[in-house]
Amino acid sequence: MSSDKSRYLKFGAVTVLIVVSLGYLAYTGVQDSKSYYVTIKELNGMGNDAYSKRLRVAGNVVPGSIKRSGTRVDFMLKENDLMLPVSYTGTEAPPDTFKDDSQALADGSFGRDGVFHAKQLQAKCASKYAPQPGQPGAAPAAEGGKSMSQNGSSQNPNSGSNGMAN
Repeated sequence: MSSDKSRYLKFGAVTVLIVVSLGYLAYTGVQDSKSYYVTIKELNGMGNDAYSKRLRVAGNVVPGSIKRSGTRVDFMLKENDLMLPVSYTGTEAPPDTFKDDSQALADGSFGRDGVFHAKQLQAKCASKYAPQPGQPGAAPAAEGGKSMSQNGSSQNPNSGSNGMAN
């Protein structure tokens, strides 16, 4: 009977070891992938906490600030009147929408040198997909302070009565 008891103890010990190992791996995985979204103003006010956390910072790319050097891209992000130098050294090239005046989101860490070191970079240009004035679906420009109801226009452009197939 002692061999059965020994077998159950070994099985229990191995089971506990596996559960503890999986718990540790899950915890460290969550800690490594966790990032805090902060504004440039909040980043400047974080003190020493800014250097030890993985952060995400968003802003507009300052025109003329993009400098490419091989796989490295240095640029400036602007939020209101605050600017932040960013150095991107990710494994992928910056997205096609990453250009002057585009909105960018940098994911990485803030260095003691005052530069945000990004490992991931996302960019979007909201104006690229907005309809241009004069195109179907574009909002009419306000003329002389008149609204659509004052203008005498009662037709809804989205009602399907404009002759276009849906």
